[in-house]
Amino acid sequence: MTPSRLRKRITRALMVSWREQPTRYDIEAVHANTRRVGLVIRLRWALLIVLVAYSMLAALAYASVMPIAELAERMAIPALTLGFVVVYNTFYQLNYKRLGSIAVWNNLQLALDAIVVTVLVYFSGGVGSWFWSMYSLFILEAAFILPKRRDAWGLAIVCMLLLGGIELLELFGAIPHVLIPFAGADLHRNEVYVSVRYLWQVAVLAGTAAVATQLVGEQRAEDAGRQTLMVIDETTGLYSRAYFLRALSAEIRRAERASRPLHVLLLDIDQFGEFNRRFGIERGDLMLRAVAEAITRSVSEMGDVTTTSNLAARYGGEEFVVMLAEDEQTDDVPSQADALRLADRLRSSIASTLVEGANVSVSVGLATLFIDGTTADELLDAANHALSEAVEAGGNKVVTAVSIEPHADHERLEAEYADELLGLDPPDPTEV
Repeated sequence: MTPSRLRKRITRALMVSWREQPTRYDIEAVHANTRRVGLVIRLRWALLIVLVAYSMLAALAYASVMPIAELAERMAIPALTLGFVVVYNTFYQLNYKRLGSIAVWNNLQLALDAIVVTVLVYFSGGVGSWFWSMYSLFILEAAFILPKRRDAWGLAIVCMLLLGGIELLELFGAIPHVLIPFAGADLHRNEVYVSVRYLWQVAVLAGTAAVATQLVGEQRAEDAGRQTLMVIDETTGLYSRAYFLRALSAEIRRAERASRPLHVLLLDIDQFGEFNRRFGIERGDLMLRAVAEAITRSVSEMGDVTTTSNLAARYGGEEFVVMLAEDEQTDDVPSQADALRLADRLRSSIASTLVEGANVSVSVGLATLFIDGTTADELLDAANHALSEAVEAGGNKVVTAVSIEPHADHERLEAEYADELLGLDPPDPTEV
């Protein structure tokens, strides 16, 4: 494997969005990962507060049975460990929005947390420590915030190995055992006790991972089901992708009955991944809303955007979609030339939209019913093909599906529906 190919593979594994032209899924993944990083940070601050409070109360209790100097010596390294957590969590707090595209960011944080717990376990009695149960908290946290089940199970295995390593090293005397008050001095050297206790610890950690991933999986499935029923996209205020697809299918059936055309315009913000990296995701969300408002203004000039006849929606990430069916105000049927004029109006309107002094451009792909397809999937595929051509040509362009490599059935569809679009009866296929 060449060094450049290896570098690309590593980059793909580490980054949520690694493409020079990120897709809508890349952008959504960056947003989701950044939110999860922020959640990890907030949860860690809460756990730190609990640990500090517990340590202070425990120190007061131990002070009654051991000299203050010895207590201070025993608590020095655990205190430094908690101080280290404060330092790296502060770093994450200050930088997580800027580094939200790093997919392994959460995994690295949780791995550090597991190492910190291992240090606390060792200095609080090793095999007799109570702190091992904190691993379960981080496994639960991982199940909620990491995107895949295997991530939570991976952390559980790491915790098992760290805990087992400490207890094994103590068992064979590779590291000294740290005595704490009220704990038996020889338990860490008893092979049966260490084995039975470790098996119980593994059972608890594995059970935690199994229950957490199952519950979270069910919750995420329910959330995904509710997401498909959403009508309005919360970021832009436009219709959602799910609603648009339902409306498009219904409008295609109506257009077929009336033998009239229908147009689909797919818009993609050029270099939006670079915009997010340069200005931040919050400014990116502001730009998405500004682009949505520009689309609404432009489409409203073609008819009533509150009906399904002319519909603007967020297709996903930095992509938007417009369905142009008819002008509700005049009952006119927009031609492909009208759709091209709208596409160019959208392009120029968005290019002139400023958000805190910054602007973006869009590429537009246009597909027309009966010419580029007869179903919602065919129209969207054709529009996406045209959009890809516009992006590859440098962006900030409008491309029609009919102007590029023809659809497989393009000539048949055009001939079949040409007379219908002119108001004539379709030809009888049985006639010679």
